[in-house]
Amino acid sequence: MNQLDKIETLIRNQSGGIDVPAIRMTVGEALGRPLPERTLMRRLHELVVAGRVRKDGRTSATRYFTVRGVGPTPRGADLGDVARPVRLGEMGATDAPNSSRSDAEYVPVTPAGAEVRALVRRPMVARTPVGYREAFLRDYVPGTTWYLTESMRAALHEHGRTPDSERPAGTFAREIFERLLIDLAWASSRLEGNTYSRLDTKNLLEFGVRAEGKNAAEAQMILNHKTAIELLVEQAEVIGFNRYTFLNLHALLAENLLDDPAGEGRVRSRIIGITGTTYVPLSIPQKLDELFDLLLTKAAVIPDPFEQSFYALEAIGSFNDIEV
Repeated sequence: MNQLDKIETLIRNQSGGIDVPAIRMTVGEALGRPLPERTLMRRLHELVVAGRVRKDGRTSATRYFTVRGVGPTPRGADLGDVARPVRLGEMGATDAPNSSRSDAEYVPVTPAGAEVRALVRRPMVARTPVGYREAFLRDYVPGTTWYLTESMRAALHEHGRTPDSERPAGTFAREIFERLLIDLAWASSRLEGNTYSRLDTKNLLEFGVRAEGKNAAEAQMILNHKTAIELLVEQAEVIGFNRYTFLNLHALLAENLLDDPAGEGRVRSRIIGITGTTYVPLSIPQKLDELFDLLLTKAAVIPDPFEQSFYALEAIGSFNDIEV
């Protein structure tokens, strides 16, 4: 067992958490030699970044806790450095984004992910303005070009297999619909800056109760996500990478949230900017239409669904390198 596994096991055995001095003393006894504090702090940081433990408190009050359902990383895992995140279904009300933990501790990322996060948190003056990178979209050849490696795709299929893959599309989603609806509506809205907690989202979707102190637009966003998710589940047999699916989803997600209601369910035709970035979005309507159709055409014939997903994310948000 390496140092990381030993430290994680020690923390796992302490249901009430454990502070740094106690970790250092216990680990030193297990190793038969004192562990330098700097080395210990580096190991703890690695465990937090990998999502294997979590940190609560600050300075001398800091305590480390195990992350439910997560054990030492198995050797030879097919996903390489991809950290195992906490599943939404394992989260409780205290795991909401307005808890005492910062996002850096709440969202588990790999060391490479931590580097990316540091880059996008740079001051605006330290970033170079960039535009959409068409090369990725145009050069990609479905079935020949691969964004994910073969081992990654195999591992994702293994982890994502439903109990009965022979049943019609959407069957499993309908069986877990209530949990899926809350978790996905909350997580998707949070990505867009929504401050509703998971419990707030549950109360809104199940009982129609809006959270106190929140603006109406946040509730509208979550309700829009609910409607969009219902479309995906109820029409699972017919949805796909086509204009019907994407424009209808956009119309549902954007309802009552745009300054110009005419923009709901349509490809953008006006110039926009994105606050907090140096990214310059495309602004020529004809170019937007051309690239949108090209993206859909290529994505529709990619033979692997996970590759489809990653390709679509990369093609839609394809910035130059990491300058966002």
